[in-house]
Amino acid sequence: MRWTSSFSLIVLLLAGCGAADDNALESGAGVDNRGVGKDNWWDALPREEWTALERLPSPDDWFEVYSVSDGVYAIYEPGQFEEVISYLVVGERRALLFDTGLGIGDMAAVARSLTKLDVVVLNSHSHYDHIGGNHAFDDILALDEPYSRSRARGSDTDAVAEFLSPGWVWKDFPDGFDPAAFRSRPYAIGGIVDDGDVIDLGGRQLEVLATPGHAPDSLCLLDRGNRLLFTGDTFYLAPLYTHLEGSDFGRYAESARRLAALAGDVDVLLTAHNVPIVDSRYLLELDRAFDVISSGKGSYVVTDGSREYDFGEFSVIVLPENVPN
Repeated sequence: MRWTSSFSLIVLLLAGCGAADDNALESGAGVDNRGVGKDNWWDALPREEWTALERLPSPDDWFEVYSVSDGVYAIYEPGQFEEVISYLVVGERRALLFDTGLGIGDMAAVARSLTKLDVVVLNSHSHYDHIGGNHAFDDILALDEPYSRSRARGSDTDAVAEFLSPGWVWKDFPDGFDPAAFRSRPYAIGGIVDDGDVIDLGGRQLEVLATPGHAPDSLCLLDRGNRLLFTGDTFYLAPLYTHLEGSDFGRYAESARRLAALAGDVDVLLTAHNVPIVDSRYLLELDRAFDVISSGKGSYVVTDGSREYDFGEFSVIVLPENVPN
Protein backbone atom coordinates (compact mmCIF):
# COMPACT_ATOMS: atom_id res chain seq x y z
CA MET A 1 0.00 0.00 0.00
CA ARG A 2 1.38 3.44 -0.89
CA TRP A 3 0.99 6.15 1.71
CA THR A 4 1.06 9.66 0.26
CA SER A 5 3.16 12.48 1.64
CA SER A 6 2.57 16.21 1.65
CA PHE A 7 4.68 18.92 0.06
CA SER A 8 3.22 21.68 2.21
CA LEU A 9 1.82 22.25 5.67
CA ILE A 10 -1.86 22.50 6.47
CA VAL A 11 -3.07 26.06 6.43
CA LEU A 12 -5.31 26.15 9.46
CA LEU A 13 -4.60 29.27 11.50
CA LEU A 14 -7.28 30.02 14.02
CA ALA A 15 -6.76 33.75 13.86
CA GLY A 16 -7.25 33.81 10.13
CA CYS A 17 -10.34 31.63 9.83
CA GLY A 18 -12.75 33.35 12.20
CA ALA A 19 -15.29 31.87 14.57
CA ALA A 20 -18.86 30.84 13.98
CA ASP A 21 -19.74 32.64 17.18
CA ASP A 22 -17.55 35.17 19.01
CA ASN A 23 -18.42 33.36 22.26
CA ALA A 24 -17.08 30.07 20.90
CA LEU A 25 -13.48 31.14 21.46
CA GLU A 26 -13.94 32.62 24.89
CA SER A 27 -11.61 31.04 27.42
CA GLY A 28 -13.52 28.50 29.47
CA ALA A 29 -16.30 27.86 26.98
CA GLY A 30 -17.14 24.29 27.86
CA VAL A 31 -17.87 20.91 26.30
CA ASP A 32 -19.76 18.76 28.81
CA ASN A 33 -19.80 14.99 29.26
CA ARG A 34 -16.82 14.37 26.96
CA GLY A 35 -13.95 13.86 29.41
CA VAL A 36 -11.26 15.90 31.10
CA GLY A 37 -9.61 18.91 29.49
CA LYS A 38 -12.07 19.57 26.67
CA ASP A 39 -12.46 23.32 27.17
CA ASN A 40 -10.66 25.35 24.51
CA TRP A 41 -10.08 22.14 22.52
CA TRP A 42 -9.22 24.18 19.42
CA ASP A 43 -5.82 25.01 20.95
CA ALA A 44 -4.64 21.58 19.72
CA LEU A 45 -5.19 22.63 16.08
CA PRO A 46 -3.74 22.23 13.55
CA ARG A 47 -2.83 18.63 14.33
CA GLU A 48 0.62 17.71 13.09
CA GLU A 49 -0.42 14.26 11.87
CA TRP A 50 -2.28 15.76 8.91
CA THR A 51 0.88 17.37 7.51
CA ALA A 52 2.17 13.96 6.36
CA LEU A 53 -0.74 13.67 3.92
CA GLU A 54 -1.44 15.28 0.57
CA ARG A 55 -4.17 17.89 0.92
CA LEU A 56 -6.59 18.12 -2.00
CA PRO A 57 -8.92 20.92 -3.12
CA SER A 58 -12.40 20.89 -1.60
CA PRO A 59 -15.52 22.44 -3.15
CA ASP A 60 -16.68 23.34 0.37
CA ASP A 61 -14.31 25.13 2.75
CA TRP A 62 -15.98 23.57 5.78
CA PHE A 63 -14.07 20.37 4.92
CA GLU A 64 -10.42 19.55 4.53
CA VAL A 65 -9.80 16.68 2.11
CA TYR A 66 -6.72 14.46 2.11
CA SER A 67 -5.43 11.52 0.10
CA VAL A 68 -4.71 8.87 2.71
CA SER A 69 -3.66 6.02 0.40
CA ASP A 70 -4.46 4.71 -3.06
CA GLY A 71 -8.21 5.15 -3.51
CA VAL A 72 -8.86 6.30 0.08
CA TYR A 73 -9.74 9.90 0.93
CA ALA A 74 -10.20 11.40 4.40
CA ILE A 75 -12.82 14.16 4.65
CA TYR A 76 -12.11 16.10 7.84
CA GLU A 77 -14.25 18.64 9.73
CA PRO A 78 -11.90 20.44 12.15
CA GLY A 79 -14.23 23.37 12.78
CA GLN A 80 -16.43 21.58 15.33
CA PHE A 81 -15.45 19.74 18.52
CA GLU A 82 -15.97 16.24 17.14
CA GLU A 83 -13.27 16.78 14.48
CA VAL A 84 -15.09 14.02 12.63
CA ILE A 85 -13.44 12.21 9.71
CA SER A 86 -15.42 10.48 6.98
CA TYR A 87 -13.75 8.26 4.37
CA LEU A 88 -14.41 7.81 0.67
CA VAL A 89 -13.09 4.46 -0.58
CA VAL A 90 -12.95 4.20 -4.37
CA GLY A 91 -12.99 0.92 -6.25
CA GLU A 92 -13.06 0.17 -9.95
CA ARG A 93 -16.86 0.01 -10.25
CA ARG A 94 -18.22 2.07 -7.37
CA ALA A 95 -17.21 3.94 -4.23
CA LEU A 96 -18.22 3.68 -0.59
CA LEU A 97 -18.55 6.65 1.73
CA PHE A 98 -17.96 5.56 5.31
CA ASP A 99 -19.92 8.20 7.26
CA THR A 100 -21.22 11.53 6.01
CA GLY A 101 -20.18 13.85 8.83
CA LEU A 102 -22.07 16.53 10.67
CA GLY A 103 -24.35 17.82 7.93
CA ILE A 104 -22.95 21.35 8.14
CA GLY A 105 -21.11 21.32 4.81
CA ASP A 106 -22.04 19.76 1.47
CA MET A 107 -20.65 16.23 1.73
CA ALA A 108 -22.25 15.16 -1.55
CA ALA A 109 -20.36 17.88 -3.41
CA VAL A 110 -17.10 16.71 -1.88
CA ALA A 111 -17.78 13.11 -2.90
CA ARG A 112 -18.60 14.22 -6.45
CA SER A 113 -15.31 16.12 -6.61
CA LEU A 114 -13.37 12.95 -5.79
CA THR A 115 -15.10 10.34 -7.97
CA LYS A 116 -17.57 10.05 -10.82
CA LEU A 117 -18.54 6.53 -9.72
CA ASP A 118 -21.79 5.73 -7.95
CA VAL A 119 -21.40 6.20 -4.20
CA VAL A 120 -22.95 3.93 -1.57
CA VAL A 121 -23.07 5.15 2.04
CA LEU A 122 -22.43 3.02 5.10
CA ASN A 123 -22.27 4.60 8.55
CA SER A 124 -19.91 3.48 11.27
CA HIS A 125 -22.87 4.10 13.58
CA SER A 126 -25.85 6.43 13.71
CA HIS A 127 -24.74 9.25 16.01
CA TYR A 128 -25.47 12.76 14.75
CA ASP A 129 -21.89 13.54 13.70
CA HIS A 130 -21.70 10.56 11.33
CA ILE A 131 -25.08 10.69 9.57
CA GLY A 132 -25.46 14.41 8.93
CA GLY A 133 -25.04 14.18 5.16
CA ASN A 134 -26.95 10.94 4.62
CA HIS A 135 -30.05 12.71 3.32
CA ALA A 136 -28.12 13.82 0.22
CA PHE A 137 -27.43 10.25 -0.94
CA ASP A 138 -29.74 7.72 -2.57
CA ASP A 139 -27.95 4.47 -1.71
CA ILE A 140 -27.54 3.90 2.03
CA LEU A 141 -26.72 0.62 3.75
CA ALA A 142 -27.16 -0.19 7.45
CA LEU A 143 -27.21 -3.05 9.91
CA ASP A 144 -30.62 -4.51 10.66
CA GLU A 145 -30.81 -2.70 14.00
CA PRO A 146 -33.74 -0.86 15.61
CA TYR A 147 -31.31 1.90 16.57
CA SER A 148 -30.31 2.43 12.93
CA ARG A 149 -33.92 2.61 11.83
CA SER A 150 -34.92 5.04 14.57
CA ARG A 151 -31.99 7.36 13.82
CA ALA A 152 -32.86 7.37 10.11
CA ARG A 153 -36.09 9.18 11.03
CA GLY A 154 -34.02 12.25 11.90
CA SER A 155 -34.11 14.51 14.94
CA ASP A 156 -35.54 17.85 15.93
CA THR A 157 -33.31 20.86 16.44
CA ASP A 158 -33.38 20.61 20.25
CA ALA A 159 -31.71 17.21 20.15
CA VAL A 160 -28.54 18.57 18.52
CA ALA A 161 -28.55 22.30 19.36
CA GLU A 162 -25.89 21.80 22.05
CA PHE A 163 -23.37 20.66 19.45
CA LEU A 164 -23.27 24.07 17.77
CA SER A 165 -23.28 26.04 21.03
CA PRO A 166 -20.37 28.17 22.32
CA GLY A 167 -17.38 25.98 23.03
CA TRP A 168 -18.27 23.45 20.31
CA VAL A 169 -17.48 25.40 17.12
CA TRP A 170 -14.65 27.80 16.27
CA LYS A 171 -14.84 28.07 12.48
CA ASP A 172 -17.18 30.10 10.26
CA PHE A 173 -20.15 28.14 8.99
CA PRO A 174 -20.57 27.76 5.21
CA ASP A 175 -22.60 30.41 3.40
CA GLY A 176 -26.28 29.62 3.63
CA PHE A 177 -26.02 27.37 6.66
CA ASP A 178 -28.48 28.27 9.43
CA PRO A 179 -27.30 26.94 12.81
CA ALA A 180 -30.73 27.57 14.32
CA ALA A 181 -32.19 25.02 11.88
CA PHE A 182 -29.48 22.40 12.42
CA ARG A 183 -30.83 18.89 12.93
CA SER A 184 -30.29 15.33 11.75
CA ARG A 185 -32.36 15.16 8.58
CA PRO A 186 -34.32 11.99 7.72
CA TYR A 187 -32.93 9.55 5.20
CA ALA A 188 -33.95 6.23 3.66
CA ILE A 189 -32.06 3.01 4.36
CA GLY A 190 -31.98 1.19 1.04
CA GLY A 191 -30.21 -2.04 1.95
CA ILE A 192 -29.19 -4.19 4.89
CA VAL A 193 -25.71 -5.51 5.65
CA ASP A 194 -24.86 -8.19 8.19
CA ASP A 195 -21.77 -8.98 10.20
CA GLY A 196 -19.31 -10.71 7.90
CA ASP A 197 -20.77 -9.39 4.66
CA VAL A 198 -18.28 -8.33 2.01
CA ILE A 199 -18.94 -5.21 -0.05
CA ASP A 200 -17.24 -5.49 -3.44
CA LEU A 201 -16.31 -2.13 -4.94
CA GLY A 202 -14.47 -3.69 -7.86
CA GLY A 203 -10.83 -4.49 -7.17
CA ARG A 204 -11.41 -3.70 -3.50
CA GLN A 205 -13.42 -5.63 -0.95
CA LEU A 206 -14.59 -4.34 2.41
CA GLU A 207 -15.72 -6.73 5.15
CA VAL A 208 -18.38 -5.57 7.60
CA LEU A 209 -17.58 -6.21 11.28
CA ALA A 210 -20.34 -5.52 13.79
CA THR A 211 -18.66 -3.98 16.85
CA PRO A 212 -21.44 -2.78 19.18
CA GLY A 213 -20.64 -0.94 22.37
CA HIS A 214 -20.15 2.72 21.62
CA ALA A 215 -23.53 2.55 19.89
CA PRO A 216 -25.85 -0.40 19.29
CA ASP A 217 -25.12 -0.30 15.55
CA SER A 218 -21.37 0.40 15.65
CA LEU A 219 -19.37 -1.33 12.95
CA CYS A 220 -15.90 -1.39 11.43
CA LEU A 221 -14.80 -2.05 7.86
CA LEU A 222 -11.91 -4.41 7.18
CA ASP A 223 -9.93 -4.06 3.96
CA ARG A 224 -7.91 -7.29 4.15
CA GLY A 225 -6.28 -6.82 0.78
CA ASN A 226 -4.74 -3.51 1.79
CA ARG A 227 -4.37 -4.34 5.52
CA LEU A 228 -6.58 -1.46 6.64
CA LEU A 229 -9.25 -1.28 9.34
CA PHE A 230 -11.73 1.59 9.35
CA THR A 231 -12.68 1.78 13.03
CA GLY A 232 -15.40 4.43 13.23
CA ASP A 233 -15.82 5.37 16.90
CA THR A 234 -14.82 1.97 18.22
CA PHE A 235 -11.29 3.28 18.47
CA TYR A 236 -9.50 6.62 18.07
CA LEU A 237 -6.84 8.51 20.04
CA ALA A 238 -9.07 10.42 22.45
CA PRO A 239 -11.66 9.58 25.11
CA LEU A 240 -13.75 6.57 24.06
CA TYR A 241 -17.40 6.74 25.08
CA THR A 242 -19.14 3.83 26.78
CA HIS A 243 -21.33 6.15 28.86
CA LEU A 244 -23.70 7.67 26.31
CA GLU A 245 -27.34 6.73 25.85
CA GLY A 246 -27.35 3.46 23.91
CA SER A 247 -23.76 2.60 24.81
CA ASP A 248 -22.97 -0.75 26.42
CA PHE A 249 -19.72 -1.34 28.29
CA GLY A 250 -19.97 -5.13 28.18
CA ARG A 251 -20.60 -5.31 24.45
CA TYR A 252 -17.82 -2.77 23.85
CA ALA A 253 -15.41 -5.02 25.75
CA GLU A 254 -16.45 -7.97 23.59
CA SER A 255 -15.90 -5.91 20.44
CA ALA A 256 -12.46 -4.86 21.68
CA ARG A 257 -11.54 -8.51 22.24
CA ARG A 258 -12.69 -9.38 18.72
CA LEU A 259 -10.67 -6.59 17.14
CA ALA A 260 -7.54 -7.47 19.11
CA ALA A 261 -7.50 -10.78 17.25
CA LEU A 262 -7.11 -8.80 14.00
CA ALA A 263 -4.09 -6.76 15.11
CA GLY A 264 -1.71 -8.95 13.11
CA ASP A 265 -3.86 -8.77 9.97
CA VAL A 266 -3.82 -4.99 9.54
CA ASP A 267 -1.08 -2.38 9.47
CA VAL A 268 -3.03 0.75 10.34
CA LEU A 269 -6.36 1.89 11.70
CA LEU A 270 -8.26 4.68 9.94
CA THR A 271 -10.15 6.39 12.74
CA ALA A 272 -13.15 8.70 12.74
CA HIS A 273 -11.93 11.59 14.90
CA ASN A 274 -8.98 13.97 15.22
CA VAL A 275 -6.27 12.10 13.31
CA PRO A 276 -6.73 9.60 10.49
CA ILE A 277 -3.90 7.06 10.75
CA VAL A 278 -3.15 5.01 13.89
CA ASP A 279 -0.93 1.96 14.35
CA SER A 280 -2.76 -1.35 14.62
CA ARG A 281 -1.04 -2.17 17.93
CA TYR A 282 -3.71 -0.04 19.59
CA LEU A 283 -6.19 -2.84 19.04
CA LEU A 284 -4.25 -4.84 21.62
CA GLU A 285 -4.05 -1.86 23.95
CA LEU A 286 -7.79 -1.30 23.66
CA ASP A 287 -8.47 -4.90 24.69
CA ARG A 288 -6.08 -4.58 27.63
CA ALA A 289 -7.76 -1.35 28.69
CA PHE A 290 -11.15 -3.02 28.96
CA ASP A 291 -9.57 -5.89 30.90
CA VAL A 292 -8.05 -3.43 33.38
CA ILE A 293 -11.32 -1.57 33.85
CA SER A 294 -13.31 -4.80 34.21
CA SER A 295 -10.90 -6.04 36.88
CA GLY A 296 -11.66 -3.05 39.09
CA LYS A 297 -7.94 -2.24 39.37
CA GLY A 298 -7.75 0.73 37.00
CA SER A 299 -7.26 4.28 38.23
CA TYR A 300 -9.67 6.97 37.14
CA VAL A 301 -10.89 10.50 37.63
CA VAL A 302 -14.55 11.47 37.91
CA THR A 303 -15.84 13.97 35.36
CA ASP A 304 -19.48 14.94 34.83
CA GLY A 305 -20.47 11.98 37.00
CA SER A 306 -18.62 9.36 34.94
CA ARG A 307 -15.30 7.63 35.45
CA GLU A 308 -12.52 8.35 32.96
CA TYR A 309 -9.71 5.78 32.83
CA ASP A 310 -6.51 7.12 31.27
CA PHE A 311 -4.37 4.83 29.08
CA GLY A 312 -1.96 7.39 27.70
CA GLU A 313 -3.00 8.43 24.20
CA PHE A 314 -6.60 7.38 24.76
CA SER A 315 -9.00 7.01 27.67
CA VAL A 316 -12.28 5.22 28.31
CA ILE A 317 -15.27 6.93 29.93
CA VAL A 318 -17.51 4.59 31.92
CA LEU A 319 -20.63 4.92 34.04
CA PRO A 320 -19.77 3.95 37.65
CA GLU A 321 -22.52 1.34 37.82
CA ASN A 322 -20.97 -0.59 34.92
CA VAL A 323 -17.64 -1.42 36.59
CA PRO A 324 -16.46 -2.87 39.91
CA ASN A 325 -15.73 -0.45 42.75
